[in-house]
Amino acid sequence: MRATTGRDPGLRRDAGLAVVLAAVSALLAAFVGDARTPDALGWTLLLASTVPLVWRRRRPVLVLLLVVALVAPYHALDFHHSAPVPATMVALYTVAVTGTVRRTVLVGALVLAGTLTSNALTNPGGLTETVRIFGWAVAVLILGGYVRVHRQYIASIVERAERAERTREEEARRRVAEERLRIARDLHDLLAHSITLIGVQTSVAAHVLAADPERLDRAAVAKALDDIAGTCRSARGELRTTLEVLRDHDTPDVRGPLPDLRGLADLADTARAAGADVDLSVRADGVPPAVGAAAYRIVQEALTNAVRHGGRDDLTVRVRVHQEQDGLHVSVTDDGAGQGSATPGFGLIGMRERVRSVGGVLDAGPRAAEGFEVTAVLPLHGEREGER
Repeated sequence: MRATTGRDPGLRRDAGLAVVLAAVSALLAAFVGDARTPDALGWTLLLASTVPLVWRRRRPVLVLLLVVALVAPYHALDFHHSAPVPATMVALYTVAVTGTVRRTVLVGALVLAGTLTSNALTNPGGLTETVRIFGWAVAVLILGGYVRVHRQYIASIVERAERAERTREEEARRRVAEERLRIARDLHDLLAHSITLIGVQTSVAAHVLAADPERLDRAAVAKALDDIAGTCRSARGELRTTLEVLRDHDTPDVRGPLPDLRGLADLADTARAAGADVDLSVRADGVPPAVGAAAYRIVQEALTNAVRHGGRDDLTVRVRVHQEQDGLHVSVTDDGAGQGSATPGFGLIGMRERVRSVGGVLDAGPRAAEGFEVTAVLPLHGEREGER
């Protein structure tokens, strides 16, 4: 038992309580009142009645029954009746504080009935003693029930607080994951678009330089280099905006200005500078910022993919952004070699995520004849995220 109590603080405390109650019972039996002092059997029954209390938390009902079984013959022998009361009350309190209301009432009624019956048989004239024991027992049962309800109330408060804290932590993790995904999409859209155009423009400059070195078209080379410089400046500006947002810890919700449909003309001009023939048509008014940003990024990624995978010098790209009754319709088609053989990347994934963020639908794939087509329908009401 010594090793067990060392591992279980509750059991060790209850063992100490049992020792204290045994001492209190012995003092009551020996020095308080003028009742009959226990003999050897009485002392054995009295002290043994405190031993089961060591396990009162594990088996409260069994402990109470054992205490009653030892106390009943003690009372029947008419020894000092107040001595075993502390151990009995502790056993009753444990049943009330650890069990249900039904169990407490049932066990309390049985114990009280047995105690009153035993007292009536062994001490018929002790009405005052009987009433006193009955009152103590009822008070202990009520106290145990109150403590049990209070503990349950405190536990429910703690559980709600822990659940709220877990909810806050999960919400924070979700927001962090969404923000990381948004940043990844923005950086992909920015860098993939800019790097693709720089690569195409560099190829144009290299082709001009290598085509006929003796009759170098300096104007064409200068234009290609100017286009590269312009693309770099634009990319640097967007990248600076993104980094400023990431560094602004005091206003984490600030994401910078969202791109909108007014920037589609610049996208078309940039693609034209890369050698594509872009036919742009925009008919929309009063588009929500999140929807406009999603449409801008879809067109940007579609143009980037068309220029990268078009595979022909006379590439034609048709861009249509029209507002209809069911939402904003975005369509980007090209007559290039298509993208079916290209290694899958994050572009289409990012487009689908952006479309889902505003509650829309997207379809992308090779055309029946030639080229590639991206179509999306973005509802103009009820967007779920105000992100870019």
